[in-house]
Amino acid sequence: MDWQGWFALTLTAGVLLTLIFTRVQPHIAMMAALTLLSATGILTSAEALAGFSNSGLITVAAMFVVAAGLHSSGGIDILVNRLLGSPGTLRSAMLRIFGPVVFLSAFLNNTPVVATMIPAINSWSQKIGIAPSKLMIPLSYTAILGGTLTLIGTSTNLVVNGQYQALTGRDGLSLFSITAVGLPVALVGLLFMWLVFPRLLPDRSNKKAFTNLREFTLEVSVASDGPLVGKTVEEAGLRELERVYLVEIERCETVLTAVASEQPLQGGDRLVFAGDTEAISELLRINGIVPSALENDNALSKQRAERCLVEAVVSPHCAAIGQAIRDAQFRDRYGAVVLAVARNGERVQGNLRSIKLQAGDTLLLEARPAFVSRQRFNKDFLLVNDLGKETPRHNRAYLAWFILLTVVGLAGCNVISMLNAALVGAGLMLITGCLNVNQAERSLDLTVIITIAASFALGAALQKTGVAAWIAGNIVHLSDYRPWLMLVLTYVAVSLLTEVITNNAAAVIMVPIVIEITEKAGVTPEPFIFAIMMAASASFATPLGYQTNLMVYGPGGYKFSDFLRVGVPMNILIGAATIAVLLVLWPL
Repeated sequence: MDWQGWFALTLTAGVLLTLIFTRVQPHIAMMAALTLLSATGILTSAEALAGFSNSGLITVAAMFVVAAGLHSSGGIDILVNRLLGSPGTLRSAMLRIFGPVVFLSAFLNNTPVVATMIPAINSWSQKIGIAPSKLMIPLSYTAILGGTLTLIGTSTNLVVNGQYQALTGRDGLSLFSITAVGLPVALVGLLFMWLVFPRLLPDRSNKKAFTNLREFTLEVSVASDGPLVGKTVEEAGLRELERVYLVEIERCETVLTAVASEQPLQGGDRLVFAGDTEAISELLRINGIVPSALENDNALSKQRAERCLVEAVVSPHCAAIGQAIRDAQFRDRYGAVVLAVARNGERVQGNLRSIKLQAGDTLLLEARPAFVSRQRFNKDFLLVNDLGKETPRHNRAYLAWFILLTVVGLAGCNVISMLNAALVGAGLMLITGCLNVNQAERSLDLTVIITIAASFALGAALQKTGVAAWIAGNIVHLSDYRPWLMLVLTYVAVSLLTEVITNNAAAVIMVPIVIEITEKAGVTPEPFIFAIMMAASASFATPLGYQTNLMVYGPGGYKFSDFLRVGVPMNILIGAATIAVLLVLWPL
């Protein structure tokens, strides 16, 4: 290899190490790599930016809008409410989850599917007397398996297909081409969960961290004739209290949320604090603070237009990870206040403001209504339960289902291409009012789109500089030209990468290498492409490996070891099943 090849190889390794050992977000790392490849002349500007016009990427963006239309119209709610019912046992409850989640995840991005199902499963589990910890991991794993059933089930499948078309010049794969592999593998995985998970998953039914607001909030009032009237929050000494934090002020039937330090106090103001409830005696020692006049009425239990209570899971990309809550500047950065933190299913006790946030923590936030829409773009948090969400357009629910099924049918019968089907579906969702323009814009996960588009540049550089050919030659040599061993090595490589970096990035990096492997060995590339798709999706061993795993981590009250206990066997089983099916259907 010449210097360009070594530069591309070193850059790839640098990106991987950056994503593994730092909190740099994937889209930043990938865009930095794209910039270096273009600036050094290894790639032309057209080659560096080719990913942004890739058909797979545009299809992913359009399917985000289609999924949002079904979600905003209440179409998912119809399916959930009609199929869950009242099962008598845990295994029958799991069966009722399998059906709708597998079906929805096969045709929609699984993140909104799981986001919709989490609050539904939470309330449903209370009705049927089953701990949420017995159902949340099966929910996430089922969504992952459902995404392997069709080409549009996950963004990874679409991206791999788009890159495969670009590198080989072939027509690409059809909507249901991966179903022959994904269906038997999904059935194996679902059967394993149904038989084994009831014994392996913990029962943490009593660990409902945010059940009673009174456990971690306390309320006092400002005396009408006291010395605090007219003073700002900071002047009154209410900003830098050690054990509690001022959340909101209720004043004359209005609510002031995420209170600023400069906010003046008025007589009769009702102050709501979060933190150590034992600090109530310390608050009452402040001259001008008196007990709340409405002791039996919890302020946060009232519905207020100015207030939005949100349960949110801390994303691995959150800028506040590793910081104490007092240093994270939640009020200024997010327009929100932390009421409580839950970790491993239990509310973290002690000084709320000194708690250092970790990925997977579940926060109860009181936020301004705009918080939810902002987080659609920022992705610092994975919203679990948004109490301020917009009311679904229920009269459009069946129309949204009709649009989705029509689009899938047309693409499945090869009447129109996958790209055109997705674009038409997104357009129809907007035209028919299943969602509005703002909701469509919020549905576009820009960080994911940028990550995918920029990672194409890294894959193109590996192929253009000869690195892919060099790695492929070594893999072929290591496997002693045995195709089945090449297939196993491909699956293992992608699976390991997926556990430590994003699944899309892992897949895009491996596609050009696999194309070179199949060309050198003289075997058909399709089974290897399917192996990449399956391995990139089959991430079960850690809560950080796949976004839906992280979403259920807090609500299920899990520990990291819970995922290892059930996820490692799932990874091995799904990998073995995938390789076996590929070898049977495509004799190498």
